[in-house]
Amino acid sequence: MTIFRLCAFALLTILALTACSRSGEGPFLMNAASPGDSPDEFSIVPTAPLEAPPNFSELPTPTPGGSNRVDPDARALAVAALGGRVSAEAGGIPAADAGLVRYAARAGSTEDIRATLAAEDLQFRRNNSPRVLERMFNTNVYRQAYAEQILDPQEELRRWRERGVRTPSAPPPGR
Repeated sequence: MTIFRLCAFALLTILALTACSRSGEGPFLMNAASPGDSPDEFSIVPTAPLEAPPNFSELPTPTPGGSNRVDPDARALAVAALGGRVSAEAGGIPAADAGLVRYAARAGSTEDIRATLAAEDLQFRRNNSPRVLERMFNTNVYRQAYAEQILDPQEELRRWRERGVRTPSAPPPGR
């Protein structure tokens, strides 16, 4: 009878702990899986209207894997949405932004930083493959991966205030 009581106690404990979940408060954007059965709003992309060429005998040569003329150019749309000039992107760094780029790279820059970061991220994920409980409870190691790089806002606020920098948008000291 004691094994039955032990199993019943374990089952009740598990049920009690699952009732303590923070449903609706989790950072769902950090999980790869979508929480619902709704359609993916990013899979529907509007295209430009089809157009017939003036002469069907002078069609361009097909480029396998290339872009379609009616497909939107995501990079150009992003540049335009952020207030940039699409024409300026083709020639490298626009003259108006050269000073900003020089200032941002004043301590040096690495040309292959994207490849380096991708390799480091792959190595981290290989060393920290998702554990069984992480898969069961749909969690991830995002915060663990970037724990050294996460900025503590309260500590940073305290540090700037000690230096005498005004922080008008932050709560008053002592709160």
